[in-house]
Amino acid sequence: MLNKIKIIKNYKLNCQDGEIGKVKDFYFDDQTWTIRYLIVNTGNWLSSRRVLISPHSIISMNKEEEYITVNLTKSQIESSPILESDKPVSKQFQEEFHAYYGSPMYATGMGYGGVGLVFPHIFDEKTDGEKFINEIEDENEWDPNLRSTHIVSGYGIQASDDKIGHLDDFIIDTETWEIHYLEIDTNNWLPGRKFLISPNWIDHVSWNNSKVFVNLSTDEIKQSPEYTAETLLNRDFETKLHKHYNRTAYWLDKPEVKDNSIKIDAKNLLL
Repeated sequence: MLNKIKIIKNYKLNCQDGEIGKVKDFYFDDQTWTIRYLIVNTGNWLSSRRVLISPHSIISMNKEEEYITVNLTKSQIESSPILESDKPVSKQFQEEFHAYYGSPMYATGMGYGGVGLVFPHIFDEKTDGEKFINEIEDENEWDPNLRSTHIVSGYGIQASDDKIGHLDDFIIDTETWEIHYLEIDTNNWLPGRKFLISPNWIDHVSWNNSKVFVNLSTDEIKQSPEYTAETLLNRDFETKLHKHYNRTAYWLDKPEVKDNSIKIDAKNLLL
């Protein structure tokens, strides 16, 4: 099921013996564009301590009452590795975190519940090259591929021929926790108009300059299927979107779709 990050943000988080706080942010892997952790503010329960929750711990989500349930207890979370609020997440912390909960460290390209897409580590060589090298040297101190959705929201979007607005939200599949679309607000370019792009259509990201460059022209974007708050993010809309951009749909790359033993309605899937 596709959901917007801004909707899930501030959902209550319930464990097996009560509520533990609210979701405040998400960390995603910028190589696979998959959510790796939910960042939860525990409020007065743990003196406003910030804790990470892996999607592997989630057992259900209630959109009507706005809460997420995990298969953990308060004591488990209270005794979990402490995440310092003023420092980024290190690889060492992640190893301790997954060892404590007995959950698997994520593998490149593997999303929660399914196989994700693998993207190159895309960066602007002129502005990010030296910084990227330094990041790799210090990778034991922090994970350079882990990004905050809150921080990345607001990044400028640059089409192949002009700037077009900013990144306003992320649309994720809450079964696999993969980011399938970026929601773009076009600001003064097309007042009141928003559109969706897939991480597949990104040329590169300049993390230093807070800008996302996409392999699309402004004309292509202007003529894309209309996206509003009332738009149903179903397979019909997704098909129209991919067909407009003449791009292969992500669900066609899934192993179960490629398996010839499974019957597929070609008329509905072929673009």
